[in-house]
Amino acid sequence: MPERKTIERAREDKREGKAPTTQAGEFVREEMEHIREGKHGARSTKQAIAIGLSKARRAGVDLPPPEKGKVSAKTRRSAERAYQKGQEEPKHQPSKKRSRAIVHALQREGTEPASPRALSAHAKQAAKKRSPAQRSQAARKAARTRWKKPG
Repeated sequence: MPERKTIERAREDKREGKAPTTQAGEFVREEMEHIREGKHGARSTKQAIAIGLSKARRAGVDLPPPEKGKVSAKTRRSAERAYQKGQEEPKHQPSKKRSRAIVHALQREGTEPASPRALSAHAKQAAKKRSPAQRSQAARKAARTRWKKPG
C-alpha cells in the first residue's frame, strides 16, 4: 500500500494538470526510497520502476498499459490488470499471506538497483533506445518547464 503522502503528491500533480507519467513518478520515487532504506530490494532498476508503476496504476493513476509490441505480453497483461484494479472500487482487503510473501521475496534482493549510479545507467540506456529527434523534443519540453528568473 502506498504511503498517504505519496498519494497526496500524485493528486496534487493531477490538480496541476500534469501528465499521468509525472503522477506515477511519485510512486516510483517512493519505491526507490524504500529500497534505499532497506525495506526491501529489487533485482534490477527496471523491476523497481515496474513496481512503482504498478502501485500507481492500482492507486488509480490514469496510466494506461503499454501498447502492443512495446513490451512482452506478460508485462502488458500485468499492467492491464493493475490498471483495471485501480479503476474499480476495492471489493476486499488484499491477501495478507500473499503480501507478506511478496515482501519476503523482495527482501532477499539487493539495494544496488536504487543507487544513483544504477539509476543513471538505466536512464542512459533508456535514452539510447530513443531517436535523436525524440531526445531533442524531450529536452525542449523539459526546458519549457524550467523556471526563468524575472528581469
